[in-house]
Parts: sequence; C-alpha cells; structure tokens
Amino acid sequence: IFTGRRPIDAVFNEGHSLHEFAKTALPEKVMEIVDPSLLMEVMTNNSMIQEDKRVKTEECLNAIIRTGVLCSMESPFERMDMRDVVAKLCHTRETFLGRRV
Repeated sequence: IFTGRRPIDAVFNEGHSLHEFAKTALPEKVMEIVDPSLLMEVMTNNSMIQEDKRVKTEECLNAIIRTGVLCSMESPFERMDMRDVVAKLCHTRETFLGRRV
C-alpha cells in the first residue's frame, strides 16, 4: 500500500522481494520507495510549515514501513506481536496528527 508495489511486480525476481526492498530503504531512503501519490501534498510547497510537515511525514512513514518489515519476517518467531503492532501504529498516528486519539 505505501510503496505502490506488489509482491508479484517484475522488479521482485531472482530472490528479491518486497520485504527486502522495504528493509534496505530504511531509514535513509524511505521517501524514495514510498508511492509518490502519498507525498503530493507534502512536496507541493517549500515553506517552513511544509518542511516541518515533510519531516513529520518521513518519520511516520519510517515507522510504518519498519513495522511492515517486522511483521513480514520470514520466521514467525521474528515477527512483531500484533498487540505491539497496534500500539506502534496508534503511537505513530498520534505523533503524526500531533494529538492523542
């Protein structure tokens, strides 16, 4: 959803996977792998407010992609517990919105 890619895309061949694609982008290149349509509003204006929004958006996307990577580990024992996933995603939402929901 966040990358705009599917596990069956042609890019993922010869042992490459969506999981590895996301994992290798963290944390410095996360904005490069995110679907550009998610970033349209953030990238339209270079004002100081927009820069703050861009930084907050990048932090949020890093947390979401990292959570997705941890949920898709090959071994079930390495995957995040669903309670922790919900807590992490709720915290990310609250941080992004700047309030407790």
